[in-house]
Amino acid sequence: MKTTLSRVGRAAAAVGASVLLAACGGEEASDQQGQQGGEEQGKPRSVEVTTLERQDVALEKSYPALLRSDDEVTLVARVTGTLEKRLFEPGQMVEKGDTLYRIEPDRYQTAVNQRKADLESARAKLSRAQRDAERFERLLSQNSVSRQQYDQALADRRVAQASVAQASAALESANIDLDYAGVTAPVSGMISLSMVNVGNLVDSGTRLATITPLDPLEVRFQLPQKDAYELRHQLKDGADIESIGARLELPGSDTGLSGHLDFLGARVDEATSTVQANANFANPDGQVLPGQYVRVHLEGLKRYDVLAVPEIALTQGLMGPQVFVLDEEDKARAQTVDLGDLAGPWQILRDGVEAGDRVVVGDPAGLKPGTPIKPESFDGDAGALMEEAREEKQAEEQQEKQEAQEAQQEQQQAPGEDAESSADTEQSQAAADDEDAS
Repeated sequence: MKTTLSRVGRAAAAVGASVLLAACGGEEASDQQGQQGGEEQGKPRSVEVTTLERQDVALEKSYPALLRSDDEVTLVARVTGTLEKRLFEPGQMVEKGDTLYRIEPDRYQTAVNQRKADLESARAKLSRAQRDAERFERLLSQNSVSRQQYDQALADRRVAQASVAQASAALESANIDLDYAGVTAPVSGMISLSMVNVGNLVDSGTRLATITPLDPLEVRFQLPQKDAYELRHQLKDGADIESIGARLELPGSDTGLSGHLDFLGARVDEATSTVQANANFANPDGQVLPGQYVRVHLEGLKRYDVLAVPEIALTQGLMGPQVFVLDEEDKARAQTVDLGDLAGPWQILRDGVEAGDRVVVGDPAGLKPGTPIKPESFDGDAGALMEEAREEKQAEEQQEKQEAQEAQQEQQQAPGEDAESSADTEQSQAAADDEDAS
């Protein structure tokens, strides 16, 4: 019994000493953390600061659209007859003026020859009627024919003249039909599959094929009313509409085209509150095809005389988006702002700050109102600032990931270490029991 109490007493004393040491250590650690926290709170934080000035900021807007070819043409037969020849391969590029189909050209050539003969006959009759009229005019002056006979000769001449005009029109019509018997390409582009096989009878109006020009391509899209107003205001300041560049983005593809804006509508659609616009894109290799859904990026747009900060300067406060402004003592003060357009790495501010305010534009992570700031100059390159912050964030994420992996490895090794520690404890306890027994 005495031996057992002795072991319990020694164990209790050991536990008490451990608790006392831990408590002392905790108090010392707490005191050290408090001292460090006070030192950090009083130490100014170095961060980039800029003095707000009004400036012109370039925008890049994008809109969904459907790619199209405005010059696309559907070939139709203009005469009736048998489709005798097809002079192209489906899918090939054809040039304007190329003959693509032939529809019984011999038949229409025969009609032309007949109309030519009719015209020659009419002209011969006119020549005879002309001579008769002149002869009757001389005889009338000699009182050798009556006035009625002379008038009849004049009427015959006018009829012969009308016959010549009629035969000439018929010949012209026959030539037109002969031209239509050879179907030619009205535009250059890629031709589709033939809708009618050779040997079939076609009528006037029968659809034959489609030609789709691939260079240039056009995109019609809708601008929100506000964007259209700002763009029209910019164009009134002397900018040419073709100075507004456009870039074509194909979803899921690295292929893109460059072009320019060439039309801006003059009215707002009441149903959608948008304004129609059109952009033109060169497509010399024909890699991009009409009918695809795309996004159109407009470049060269501007917002004039605005206040803007790098996007990284924004944080989310209780009252909404905010930035940190420095007071006279170089301490941070949260200021709620009203956001405008996002212009690349720049965020336009419509309200909440004024020109002359000193705004923190560096990474505001961990920044709180009242924090003393050591202002560092900002070179005005918002893109570089954003990239630097992005790299720092990636480095932090990589560090956290590495620490998590190391912690996981330590946890996997812990069971073996615990087993060795337990074995050592059992051996020590056995030795102590032997001493007590002796």
